[in-house]
Amino acid sequence: VQLQASGGGLVQAGDSLRVSCAASGHAFRSYTVAWFRQAPGKERDFVGRISWGGGTPAYADSVKGRFTISRDNAKNTAYLQMNSLKPEDTAVYYCAAQCIGGSCYSKDAYHYWGQGTQVTVSS
Repeated sequence: VQLQASGGGLVQAGDSLRVSCAASGHAFRSYTVAWFRQAPGKERDFVGRISWGGGTPAYADSVKGRFTISRDNAKNTAYLQMNSLKPEDTAVYYCAAQCIGGSCYSKDAYHYWGQGTQVTVSS
């Protein structure tokens, strides 16, 4: 499975942005998909995840109520809709798939990674 993240950009505080994660291979639709982000000089942090069948996603407290994860298995694509963006949301956003062990909130649990897309929020 190969993952391709796209849709990042430069926006102003309060704006919205949607990033996408397109996957190759039909196995994608059976995997948990997660989004992580990494700001300069910081760890790669969990943003949210969604199970293979959709269901209720889980989010980090810092984005809860502002970000929404969804997926379209027919298109082999997952999405991260980001609303009410803040300067502290500035980071490279990565999608990951297939939680293979441990906590699915941890970056160490994921087998496949996309290359990341830069999101910059100006104040």
